[in-house]
Amino acid sequence: MYSQTFRFESPKATMMRRSLHYVIRVGNLMDSLCFYVGTLGMRVLRHEEFSQGCKATCNGPFGGKWSKTMVGYGPEDDHFVLEVVYNYGISSYNLGNFHGGFGIESREAFAKVRAAGAQPDASGVATVLDPNGYTFLISNAEAKDPFRKVILKVQNLNASRRYYEEILRLKSTSLTNDSVCLSFSDDQSSLQLVDLGSEKFDAGDGCGRTAFACPTEELAAIESAVKQGGYKILTNLTDLDTPGKATVSVVILADPDGHEICWVGDENYRALSKWEPETELVWKKKVDEAMALS
Repeated sequence: MYSQTFRFESPKATMMRRSLHYVIRVGNLMDSLCFYVGTLGMRVLRHEEFSQGCKATCNGPFGGKWSKTMVGYGPEDDHFVLEVVYNYGISSYNLGNFHGGFGIESREAFAKVRAAGAQPDASGVATVLDPNGYTFLISNAEAKDPFRKVILKVQNLNASRRYYEEILRLKSTSLTNDSVCLSFSDDQSSLQLVDLGSEKFDAGDGCGRTAFACPTEELAAIESAVKQGGYKILTNLTDLDTPGKATVSVVILADPDGHEICWVGDENYRALSKWEPETELVWKKKVDEAMALS
């Protein structure tokens, strides 16, 4: 049984925590959106442009112009989504082996990838790669939020599980000899950690980033617990500005393998992450036009 040394939040705070999104970096934004929107049936929820690198390295260790595009199956208040980062002028990234895939439950997406030639395995899951090499595992099923899980590879499953359970307070929902699924509640997307076994961990050009939300008043306590546990903080508690939108408080962490975690204050993030209907229409038109030419 794990020690409870680092328990710091109230039961009320735990209930208010939620999984937000996973950050990926792509080499071609339009090709990527054609796959996420045109093939997987996601929606562009908002799009933001930045003239210089993020002080919390949201776009990775790059200092130039970049953009973020949020895509998913519904508004961010109650859906897990992808944050698609495009660094202008960078056409590819080494993905290493840190990322295991994204689990999607969508009959529409399943039908489309089957029509494109994807063959389901014995469990009925069709595996496809996006234009950047990220793996998507598509099940012929339906869920309120089709984005069911993010799969990450780890070197030591017990050490990683201890970090996410004791420090970040996620709960195990299923456990095998080489993997564990964790979430804040049954109706949220899960984080699945898979042990690499004898395979060496390869972070490539840098691990991705999982974002969680909590009450803003809890951020300092999370930062303190991470320090007390001897784990890494990549960016101390700070405020991030988005032009024309709400300012949010964040603290950026790294788990034992270097997988990045962003904790953000929930109150202002809900204001920042509002669905932009006009943006969705603009990008849907661009995607339709691009796919018509392909």
